[in-house]
Amino acid sequence: MGLAANALAGQAEWLDLCVRYVAEPVGKIFIRLLLMLVIPIMFSALVMGIAELELKHLGRLGVRTLGYTALVSTVAVLVGLALVNGLQPGSELPPELLGKARSAVEAAPLPKSTSAVDLLIAVVPSNPVGAAATGDMLAWLFFSIIFGVGLALTKGPKTEVLQRAIAGLFEVCMKLMELVIKLAPLGIGALMFAMTARVGLEVLLQLGAYVGVVVLGLAFHLFVVYGAGVRWIGGRSATGFFRDIRLALVTAFSTASSNATLPTALRVADENLRLPTHVSRFVLTAGATMNQNGTALFEGVTVLFLAQAYGVQLGLGQQAFVMLICILAGVGTAGVPAGSLPVIAMILTLLGVPAEAIGLILGVDRLLDMCRTTVNVAGDLAVAVLVAKGEPAVEQGGGPSEAASDAGA
Repeated sequence: MGLAANALAGQAEWLDLCVRYVAEPVGKIFIRLLLMLVIPIMFSALVMGIAELELKHLGRLGVRTLGYTALVSTVAVLVGLALVNGLQPGSELPPELLGKARSAVEAAPLPKSTSAVDLLIAVVPSNPVGAAATGDMLAWLFFSIIFGVGLALTKGPKTEVLQRAIAGLFEVCMKLMELVIKLAPLGIGALMFAMTARVGLEVLLQLGAYVGVVVLGLAFHLFVVYGAGVRWIGGRSATGFFRDIRLALVTAFSTASSNATLPTALRVADENLRLPTHVSRFVLTAGATMNQNGTALFEGVTVLFLAQAYGVQLGLGQQAFVMLICILAGVGTAGVPAGSLPVIAMILTLLGVPAEAIGLILGVDRLLDMCRTTVNVAGDLAVAVLVAKGEPAVEQGGGPSEAASDAGA
């Protein structure tokens, strides 16, 4: 409809009024609903993901899991940033869009210095409530992680009540997110109408370039990075690894949810990969929430693409800032469909890009969500293989024949 309106009406006054007073307000309300849930979702997801880890596994197993997770997430974001900077998918959008974008929003304050030392200091908040209120995502993520660690180390009747309350907060936020996502067709339709009515066909051509960059980055990370890691560190055949996990990959692609794929991933780890049960349970359960490196890659590509599209130039220090947020936000992104959208909207506002810019990619997000979830689940299983290398083979998972016997019983 937007393309048709642009072709037939052009710059007609009635079209401008329709976009300004109908389509844009509806789209902005949808984006604000997403932003409204960012802080409570990230806090509750991070705290619960850390607090529910079993303390007996927070030694060597936990350190190796977190180390490999941080490594593959960092590589994922670097792959995404390299592709966006090299291919520049958002650099050719029409000037009309750029002019409107620059006047649409005022940039949130970035750190005064982007040196490594200053960023490290800025991560620690002097006032976590103030960090949440001002959108200081790094500081808020740090506080959430520290709070989760404290909750995991403090066991008792009172803290159990607190943990249940935070779990309840997470469930409430997820229900609200589910309701907001149900409004997505209306919100996305309004945003896409406003965009295409003003700019025309050019925006769809750039959107195709963006999709190509995301899929290319995810495919490279899936087959090259994971394949190399499984072969060189895990000591397994990459071809055999992907053959063994194909059921989990299909489930992840069809559901677009790491959490919904968890039972299948656990079965694959036990029956096909034959990993030690204590390793697969720990790594995959934690990874469903904390090892979202496909999402981290997607978030990095999306933020830089939209910054390019809206004429916001980011230096290397600011891109490093984005990379760090994406890596940490991958830990706090809910493993449900569209769980990364609020995080992206929040990062955009930090960089001076209008939050409604996310509407440009929402029309293709379902496909990309399915792709990045597949990479997330493959990453969980790959990390489980890496962690299992050198671990004592206790509680070994049963093979397919044992599973068949159990099913027959």
